[in-house]
Amino acid sequence: MTTANVYQQRPATDAKAESPLFHADLQSLIGKGRSNPGVLLREKKLLGHLTIRGNGHDPAFAAGVHKALGMELPGALALVSSGDSSIQWLGPDEWLLIVPTGEEFAVEQKLREALAGLHIAIVNVSGGQSLLELTGPNVREVLMKSTSYDVHPNNFPVGKAIGTVFAKSQLVIRRTGEETWELVIRRSFADYWWLWLQDASAEYGLGVAA
Repeated sequence: MTTANVYQQRPATDAKAESPLFHADLQSLIGKGRSNPGVLLREKKLLGHLTIRGNGHDPAFAAGVHKALGMELPGALALVSSGDSSIQWLGPDEWLLIVPTGEEFAVEQKLREALAGLHIAIVNVSGGQSLLELTGPNVREVLMKSTSYDVHPNNFPVGKAIGTVFAKSQLVIRRTGEETWELVIRRSFADYWWLWLQDASAEYGLGVAA
């Protein structure tokens, strides 16, 4: 059995971390625009993102994940949340774990300890992606403009998460509340999706939240 070295990827210096939408200066847009926008966007920036791979049919793997995270391993197209942490199904043997800023290093250590002896892979992908939260009465209409996937409540209930084509690229859509959705975006496409959402939301009003 081989062992893996786990490194703290966040710098311990005073280096300033920049979110994927840093250059959009969303902070300056908070509270501006329509008083009651149909869509409210919030960048949930600089969270810890980890991909976990393992045998989801192995009770020891599921038990180890639950022991380390306090969350059940979700099944196909499902999302499980606990506080500010969440884990979602990406494929038959892959899950995405999102944890609060700065906790990814400790969480990875806990996972490796709980899953010791099993054939697994854990990769810190925090630097390559980010999370956008969309809330409001017109979010579903914006999603309908952006993806061919059926986002009707009968097909996309709260707690569902899927990877799909969005605009002319791909991302993950997660429904976390009746009027709350999240987009897991790749860092290199962040500006493109920000511009797309501005255009798609124009008729309803787009606000930015802190």
